[in-house]
Amino acid sequence: MASFNKVILLGNLTRDPEVRYTPKGSAVCDLGIAVNRVYTTDSGEKREEVTYVDVVLWARLAEIAGEYLKKGRPVFIEGRLQMDTWDDKQSGQKRTKLRVVGESMQLLGSRPAGGGAAAETAGEDRQTTAGGKAS
Repeated sequence: MASFNKVILLGNLTRDPEVRYTPKGSAVCDLGIAVNRVYTTDSGEKREEVTYVDVVLWARLAEIAGEYLKKGRPVFIEGRLQMDTWDDKQSGQKRTKLRVVGESMQLLGSRPAGGGAAAETAGEDRQTTAGGKAS
């Protein structure tokens, strides 16, 4: 049977990106994204619901996120769901965590003044894929 695993998120960063490198030199970046949903209750009251999503980026995409993204900045991510499992060293219990592996990213909004070597024009959006190509 065929399957399909695709996630599309538009939200704001909840913290600054955390870039690190594997022993083989691959860049890895962990992001936290808040995705807001506004809805109206049966009584007509507007409410807002926030979903917090953990995203991991790899290779050049991770480096770009580390250079250009900051807490609060809007970002568009396309990727896939992945279930990570590990044994907790303290309790010995098996742990799981569902997160998004980002395969494409679009930086939204204007870039804060004075940051990064490759300055973006104010209001310009930049799209990057896992292969590191920007458009």
